[in-house]
Amino acid sequence: MHAESGKAPDRPRTSTGGVDRRGLLAGGAVVAAGLGAGAAALALRGGGGGGSAPGRAAAPERRTPPFHGERQSGVTAAQQPATQLLALDLAPAATSDGRAALRALLGESTRVLAEASGAGPADARLRDGEPAGLSSVVGVGPELAARLGLNVPPALLTAVPVFPGDKLDPARGGGDLVVQLCAADRWPLSVVAEQLGAVARAVGATVRWTQSGFLARTAGGATPRNLFGFKDGTANPTAEENGQWVWGPPGPYEHGTVLVYRRIRMDTAAFAALPGERQEQVMGRRAGDGSPLTGTAEHDEPDIYTKNPDGSYVLPATAHVRLSSPRLDGGARMLRRGYSYDDGPGDRGLLFCAFVRDPAQFTRVQERLAARDALNAFVEHTASAVAYVLPGAKEGGTLGEGLFG
Repeated sequence: MHAESGKAPDRPRTSTGGVDRRGLLAGGAVVAAGLGAGAAALALRGGGGGGSAPGRAAAPERRTPPFHGERQSGVTAAQQPATQLLALDLAPAATSDGRAALRALLGESTRVLAEASGAGPADARLRDGEPAGLSSVVGVGPELAARLGLNVPPALLTAVPVFPGDKLDPARGGGDLVVQLCAADRWPLSVVAEQLGAVARAVGATVRWTQSGFLARTAGGATPRNLFGFKDGTANPTAEENGQWVWGPPGPYEHGTVLVYRRIRMDTAAFAALPGERQEQVMGRRAGDGSPLTGTAEHDEPDIYTKNPDGSYVLPATAHVRLSSPRLDGGARMLRRGYSYDDGPGDRGLLFCAFVRDPAQFTRVQERLAARDALNAFVEHTASAVAYVLPGAKEGGTLGEGLFG
């Protein structure tokens, strides 16, 4: 559960220094201040052009991001209001058979996603009405990469450890191939997820798990609120910082990244029972305008060193914003894109998605949070996945072409 990193691009840094927090628990954006380690909107080269300020939910728009490009549209395009994640498992097979199955799966998945994005004849259910607005991410899991000897970033694609307090369900996490679909509404996501499931079955693969999520509706692109009622996703890395912390180093992996996914159940009733002042102390931000306790406006940078006259920190030692601060991690930041989920009474929370160059960034933050975060009394991590997000596909090309070299 991570959060605080980065500042809103196109916004000058405030006089307090450092970077603004990244929302944990994204009821709409990615974990405000850091529930797991996160990721929100970004528009970088290779897909989306300018984009809206990272950390903000894009106002629903029906313009479909181009599928083809150096980088996958699910990372480069502005964050969409609805998401569907799914994981696929290839059937156990000899390495040669497994590679052939993976090539076929990636080839057909590329076709489905390109067509749904307007680069071909889409499913009949997507032809009427407004454009689907679909963006997508496809990534390879660490176990599959090791089993098939795939060409992925050396030593970087590793599963994150189990942290104290985790109650992970293997049936809801992991996977050989992890896919994230995003759009302006659920309809195209359901259609495309169904198509991908059919493609998987055709090559002997199975759907391991699926999970849907949503963002809170906001006016004028304002930061959405999570299910605890706090603004979530206030800031993310700038384009320059993404080059250092999110995208791969120059060379064969520079257009790829790593997705860290965490499914985080939130005890909304217990949190709501806290006095408002105590809620703000736990989060390290004010509920009304999202400002840090050390500032006066949402995008003021949290100052983890400011003290009260009695010597105590204004941001409590166990505040989520404080423990997820980049200042405690050498300035490392994640691109956080979180979504809320609601799977029925007693199972609501955050789908924390973070894009990072090295998943060790997430691990460092989550170790601090697992040890001391005051939010631990109200959250429980129930699923986890890591995947190497493949570089984008060029026109006429296929996702994952570099995996087999």
